[in-house]
Amino acid sequence: MQSLKDKHRAGKTNAFKVSLIFVSFIITAVLVLAIGALFMVPDIKDVWESLKSEEMIFSLKLSMWTGLLSTALVMVFALPIGYTLSRFQFIGKGFVKTIIDLPVAFPELVLGLCLLLLFGNTFVGNIFKSLGFQFVFTTQGIVAAQFFTALPYACRIMKSTFDYIDPRMEFVSRSLGYSMFETFMNVSLPLARNGILASTVIAFARCIGTFGTVLILAGGTYMKTEVLPITLYLNISYGNMGMALTSGIVLMVVSFAAIYIFERTEVSL
Repeated sequence: MQSLKDKHRAGKTNAFKVSLIFVSFIITAVLVLAIGALFMVPDIKDVWESLKSEEMIFSLKLSMWTGLLSTALVMVFALPIGYTLSRFQFIGKGFVKTIIDLPVAFPELVLGLCLLLLFGNTFVGNIFKSLGFQFVFTTQGIVAAQFFTALPYACRIMKSTFDYIDPRMEFVSRSLGYSMFETFMNVSLPLARNGILASTVIAFARCIGTFGTVLILAGGTYMKTEVLPITLYLNISYGNMGMALTSGIVLMVVSFAAIYIFERTEVSL
């Protein structure tokens, strides 16, 4: 009797397992078809001509240098913020964490509107203008938009990375006479190298793919603030599907590369 019950229970478990796997494969298949359509629809010659166009070259160059600069700035702030949230207890920690994470839940258009209002004709905006930083409808605004969009993701990864590192290693370093800063530089950062790489890659991918925040803060100006997502948006508006699809393919390739590096890094954490 007991054996029959065990077999019945095992049968239910297997049925539940198979149903979950089936659902996973169905959704995966739909996504594969959707992604594959982006590569199958355009004509190769059309894609090649679009890649060589002046607009695409400008967009690629602008996306690369703003993305790299924004990523560097993101990591400068994400490292100390992630370490602080992981290691220290202080008044207002929950509030700080919530505010830093909040842009993840924001639509990019809302974040862009907030930044536009902040850096416009306000006290804060005037301070930055006096320092030579003009963020509204400029390439500097692209960097600012990318920075605030990517920062929460980088901070989350860095906090998780430092959470994973055993704090006893840092205590040993401190007991041997090293300062907190020396311990951070010589113990914590080397142990977090894989997380730093993963955070950098994801931040770069988010910077390159930022659309709504860039559109509102920096504007979608042709051959001025035209990064790859803006190129896609403008050319769809014009009806130039060849250029729009080419922009989408380039963005997809960047995303694939970022996810691949992230997954490889996560395995070795």
